[in-house]
Amino acid sequence: MKADGAHPRREKPHQAHAGRDGQDRAHPQRDSQLDAAHRREAQQCGALPGREARHGAHPRRDAQLEDHPRRDSRLDAASRRDTSLRRVGREARPFLRARTGAVLRLGGWSLLEFAQTFLGGFGVARALDDGFLAGRPSTGLLWLAVAAAAVLPSVPAARGVFGRLADLVEPLRDGLVRRAVSRALSGALDRSGDVSTRSLSQVTHQSEIARDGWAGLVLTLRSFVFTVAGAVTGLLALSPALLLIVLPPLVLGSALFLGTLPPMAARQRDYLAADEAYAAHAGRLAASVRDIAAAGAAERTVAESRTLAEEQLAASRSLARWSGVRVLALAVCGRFPPLLLLLGAPWLLRNGLTPGALVGALTYLTQALAPAVQALMTMLGTAGGRLVVVLDRFTDAPPPPAEDPPPSRDTAPPPRGTPVAELHEVSFAYGPGAHPVLDRLSLTVGAGEHLAVVGPSGSGKSTLAAVLAGTERPTGGAVRWRGRPVRPADATSVRVLLPQHAYVFSGSLRDNLRYLRPDARDREIAAMADAIGLEALLSRLGSLDAAVEPDRLSQGERQLVALGRAYLAAPPLLILDEATSRLDPAAETRAELALGALPGALVVVAHRLSSARRAGRILVMDGPRTQCGTPDELLRSCALYRDLAGLWEPEATGQPEAAGTAGEPEGPGEQDGPGEPEDPGGAVGTGRGQARGIRSTPPPSPA
Repeated sequence: MKADGAHPRREKPHQAHAGRDGQDRAHPQRDSQLDAAHRREAQQCGALPGREARHGAHPRRDAQLEDHPRRDSRLDAASRRDTSLRRVGREARPFLRARTGAVLRLGGWSLLEFAQTFLGGFGVARALDDGFLAGRPSTGLLWLAVAAAAVLPSVPAARGVFGRLADLVEPLRDGLVRRAVSRALSGALDRSGDVSTRSLSQVTHQSEIARDGWAGLVLTLRSFVFTVAGAVTGLLALSPALLLIVLPPLVLGSALFLGTLPPMAARQRDYLAADEAYAAHAGRLAASVRDIAAAGAAERTVAESRTLAEEQLAASRSLARWSGVRVLALAVCGRFPPLLLLLGAPWLLRNGLTPGALVGALTYLTQALAPAVQALMTMLGTAGGRLVVVLDRFTDAPPPPAEDPPPSRDTAPPPRGTPVAELHEVSFAYGPGAHPVLDRLSLTVGAGEHLAVVGPSGSGKSTLAAVLAGTERPTGGAVRWRGRPVRPADATSVRVLLPQHAYVFSGSLRDNLRYLRPDARDREIAAMADAIGLEALLSRLGSLDAAVEPDRLSQGERQLVALGRAYLAAPPLLILDEATSRLDPAAETRAELALGALPGALVVVAHRLSSARRAGRILVMDGPRTQCGTPDELLRSCALYRDLAGLWEPEATGQPEAAGTAGEPEGPGEQDGPGEPEDPGGAVGTGRGQARGIRSTPPPSPA
């Protein structure tokens, strides 16, 4: 069994690590490169998990990018201009293909708008030529009545259009929400305890922007297509020569406007990125004013703020310039056709165009084409650009999970004696060039076994728990559950992973406890509460049906709720990744003994040595010196384990210990003590121990 050494920043991003200052002094060049990578990631709004490791794996490339920040920003902007519309289009095509029926039904209702547009101008032309100018007013009134009657079906048409619109709009919004939730869940284990503000904004705000923008775009584009089709058909019916005057400015203005769409989308994205970068910079400054003043970094901070403000101003001015081009395109499409028609009216009348046809053509241009073109260009230039930017932010999210995982075809129970989990030559690294956190590690966890994992911070304990639980894929080797390769469809039936930060949601206590087993009965919940130690919380809340507000529960109470939830589920494999770190030693002992009594296997990433000594086997992780054995065997053969045992070793003060305080044995022949209370950060054995007979300063560790 082998595992490579520590990556504290990757292994526990939410914890501070001893010796960090020394590492920073030892590697200034590497840290400057990582800081440059971090700044680029902050400007790109929400990097994916593991990206820091990938940047760290290419120091030469990072140094080059740090030396040329402006060139890097230009390359990023060019890449966004080239790919944002393509990424959105790539995602939109399968979405629309799957809803071809809804699009066709929407087009069917829009045919009424085509008829209304066509009859509007054609009726006016016939009323003049065949009626009033020919001395037949009754005929003229009849044609005007026909043109007016064409407006009547607009009410049922609007009702049908909005009914079909929901079939296109709501699935988009639901899919975006599922993508955002999938993104948050996929990175939850890498950002334990954090709330992804990007995913929260996408669920509550950006998905609504996308839904409203998509609905407006569909309505406007539909109206434009059928209005233009009706007007062009009417112009052809009146006189084909009209198209020679009307179509050139329409085509020219449309081409000019379409040419502005890609740069407009890129400029809007640049402006939004600059705005977010400045807001993030301002937020960091507000929390670091004292440190900036103490370090004398005011001038540098002001310079950085000025640079970000200038970038935001430049993006805003560029966006305004392209908006001016859009206004010009709108004028060419909407204003030039009627003007050219009036200028060419003498020539048209001399070549056989009737006065009624001329008035009908003006009716098409002023009452149909101009409003439709203006509405489309306004929509594409404002909401359309925002829609592309917002949708592009969802394209890098993982695909949403299926509604229900496919059932496993192989439902036969595993043979008796099959291990619950196996690792065979498993390696794991956080990037192509990164040092492996796990290096050819082989491990077998049998049914009913109690295994503890200990080691220094950053030695790979949480990574091992994630790989064992199937939430991280190893870069080498194989992971098996019950003799079969790990499959996502089997996860909920095989294992439960409890991280350090327990998940408790708003609802009743009963719902929280039955989250993994909805059919649990009250007597089973009562037995669980007695075994785990939930009586105090249950008594304080009043009943199982009492409302739970997560913010009003302590961290220890949240962990107890999660432990009770796992006890009721009783999975074949239960993995505790410091899931008892906020409990006092007595409560931790009670909970672990209750979980250890379950028939399934229990794997505990231990932060107290007393927790490890309750296990049948202990895996000590320290890079290539990884060892596994019983507590007695490790005390004889593993120097690191003896050193870790010394951190909890009581001094012989001659005074009896208070109830519930620490007392770890000095050797294999002594019995386990009740444990030691935790410090505020969850660490044990350092400080606050003089009054209880514990060394205030631990001995130096060879690790």
